[in-house]
Amino acid sequence: MNLMWLTRMARWVRRPPSMLQVKIVAVVIALAIVIVVLGKTGYWPEWARMDPKSLRHMRP
Repeated sequence: MNLMWLTRMARWVRRPPSMLQVKIVAVVIALAIVIVVLGKTGYWPEWARMDPKSLRHMRP
C-alpha cells in the first residue's frame, strides 16, 4: 500500500462521506449488478445487446 492510499484513508476517517453519497453509490452498484444478472440469465432485451463479433468486422 502506498502513501497516497494511506492519505486517502486518513481523510475518509476524519471526514466520512455523507449518507446521500453512500446511498447513491449503493444504488449505482445495485443497478450494475442487476444489469449483469439480467444479461447472464438471458432476460436482457435483444436490442440492448452488443455483438462483439459484428463489431470486429466494422473496423477499417
